[in-house]
Amino acid sequence: MLAILSATFPFFALILAGYVAARRRMLPLEAIPGLNGFVLFFALPCMLYRFGASTPLALLLDPVLAAVYTLCAAVLVIGVVAADRRRLGWNDAALGALVAAFPNSGFMGVPLLVALLGASAAGPVMLTLVVDLLLTTSLCVALSRLDTAGAAGARQALARALQGVARNPMPWSIVLGMASQALGVRLWQPLDATIALLAAAASPVALFTIGAVLARSQMLAHRDEHRPVPWREVLPVVVLKLFAHPLLVWGAGMGAMALGLPITPFALSAMVLAAALPSASNVSLLAERFGANNGRIARIILWSTAAAFFSFSAAVALLR
Repeated sequence: MLAILSATFPFFALILAGYVAARRRMLPLEAIPGLNGFVLFFALPCMLYRFGASTPLALLLDPVLAAVYTLCAAVLVIGVVAADRRRLGWNDAALGALVAAFPNSGFMGVPLLVALLGASAAGPVMLTLVVDLLLTTSLCVALSRLDTAGAAGARQALARALQGVARNPMPWSIVLGMASQALGVRLWQPLDATIALLAAAASPVALFTIGAVLARSQMLAHRDEHRPVPWREVLPVVVLKLFAHPLLVWGAGMGAMALGLPITPFALSAMVLAAALPSASNVSLLAERFGANNGRIARIILWSTAAAFFSFSAAVALLR
């Protein structure tokens, strides 16, 4: 266990460094969107492209893994929305469901799991990322609009969410990497070296940015908050994210294996560990955009990230 904590410590230490830098204003809050933009549009796409170009296509296009993960995400979203809709309304319930079902697999999961499990872990983790960007986020955004605009507004929100996915460089970088692998394309060496430099920057800058975004979200939510957020609106979602979500994926994967479906133990372990990651920090940005209670969302992301240092390390110890 100590060896696992030693391996995960640098990743969470970088998140803490970004959080402290933003809280102490060593990093101006106005600079954080630019830092986030560098990771989202330059460094992370280059890293995902390289993994997409080098990971076996069978892992990146595994329909059974995709079906298992999608089913678990849908069950979690529907369960959270059904439990919270009457008390919180569609908007807060749907964004709460998204923060419970969407792990930080892009900024954090790919580099962390590759470091722990090897390059073969990139395929299952990137598959979960595509599912969450394309399906989980779109479903939750559509549900969030049922408060004010009804079914018509939900359809419009779903269309806007899909447009947002189309503008997101992360899935496209994976697709381009897969296409280059399938077609046997080799990049011009200076261009490949440039992409390699940006890819190398992705992991440390992304982790530092997660901490900065968490601090910014917490500070803005505290400034705009009109009522305190009780623990009963935060703690259950943190528990769902860190414990129920990976257990659900593990149970569904084991059930699929018992039925004879082609899932390898390694791929299932990588997918379970992806589900055990803390909540994705970009959900806070969606909560701001759609007028949800961002104080609640920011606290869930913050506490799931802090607690994941221990819960994720325990999951790694159990599955390795």
